[in-house]
Amino acid sequence: MNPTMAGILGIGLLVLLFLLKMPVAFAMALVGFGGFAYLASPTAAIGILGRDIFDYFSSYPLSVIPMFILMGTFSYASGISRRLYQTTYAWAGQFRGGLTIATIFACAGFGAICGSSTATAATMGQIALPEMKKYQYNDTLATGSVAAAGTLGILIPPSTVFIIYGILTEQSIGKLFVAGILPGLLLTLLFAATVAILCWRNPSIGPAGPPTSWSKKLRATTGIIEALVLFLLAIGGLFLGWFSPTQAGAIGAGGALIIGLIRRQLNWESFSTACKEGLRTSCMVIFIITGAVIFGRFMAVSRIPFQLAEWLGGLPVSPIAIISIIIFIYFIGGFFMDSMALIVLTIPIFYPLVIKLGFDPIWFGVMIVLIGEMGVITPPVGVNVFVIKGIVPDVPLENIFKGIFPFLVALMMMTILLIIFPQIATYLPKFITY
Repeated sequence: MNPTMAGILGIGLLVLLFLLKMPVAFAMALVGFGGFAYLASPTAAIGILGRDIFDYFSSYPLSVIPMFILMGTFSYASGISRRLYQTTYAWAGQFRGGLTIATIFACAGFGAICGSSTATAATMGQIALPEMKKYQYNDTLATGSVAAAGTLGILIPPSTVFIIYGILTEQSIGKLFVAGILPGLLLTLLFAATVAILCWRNPSIGPAGPPTSWSKKLRATTGIIEALVLFLLAIGGLFLGWFSPTQAGAIGAGGALIIGLIRRQLNWESFSTACKEGLRTSCMVIFIITGAVIFGRFMAVSRIPFQLAEWLGGLPVSPIAIISIIIFIYFIGGFFMDSMALIVLTIPIFYPLVIKLGFDPIWFGVMIVLIGEMGVITPPVGVNVFVIKGIVPDVPLENIFKGIFPFLVALMMMTILLIIFPQIATYLPKFITY
């Protein structure tokens, strides 16, 4: 069997293992090791396996992962997410669809200190969905908006997906974080505009809540100060060159811990739970990276990435048309595969081609994260949808999927804007050195 055919069979086997619910890290490591052993030799595969695991587990850039993940778990345990929602509710709750818009902005705020799509959706869903039910919001709008807004957690920095992309492609994690700020803010506004248009067309789906006085608005605004301080300390310090990514994450995690202690929101039980959750998630991400590296070695010896690059690069079409094909492949792949699994599977295949075509690797990182956001809300995988279903089991699953489609249009609009105006993602990274 020639290397190319072995590589194609390996990809097919990997997708099958994903569909059979085998953990992503172990599936990629198993196929990568087996494929490399077949094309090279078992001895070489064992050598690669041992060396790669040691190199990546002892890599300093990998230390950024537990720092930012702990920042998110400590922030949740400290009650910051609830205070964020209360602030946005005080300002927007009195308008049509105001609770939904408040939830979207709260998701953006929590995403700025969390870095996880599912964690953002689960956290804000537990807070916002009971409120929207109380004020008789349409279930489809309420659940769909929370599932979609949860995706902001992997675009607005910090983001675990940006970390994985940066490590796999050897790009600056700091620049990737900063690159996600403007697209994240713009997507937040597009989501809010989507809700406003839906409620303008049918006011009954998002009735206005009771008005709040200016004094209550101003008092509630103090609830956003903590999240703002954490974001400015971590990402602002990173932007200004004060900290490395790992230092920024450590300062953010320490700041969230101090906030919880000052507010007396943290007890031993919640602190222990936050640490365990952070450790579990960090180990999962690190194992995924290791599995992706081993699989990438197999892809390299199969020569599929190079042959694909030669084939697409030889097509009589413009680079924009080629990148559009790649984006479409990511979009379709998101229907059947978790976004993180899709990214670590395809980076060894498409990244060399993207660089050969002359596209900015930072821009491409933002683009595939944006496409990955679509994957976490589209059927049949749609992990955020199933998270919301677990919070409101009485709402039919098809209603939640129906609710995400207006926001899917907003995501597509954001993708088109990023293709037309790549400066949205590439402007801010020019100002940082890490």
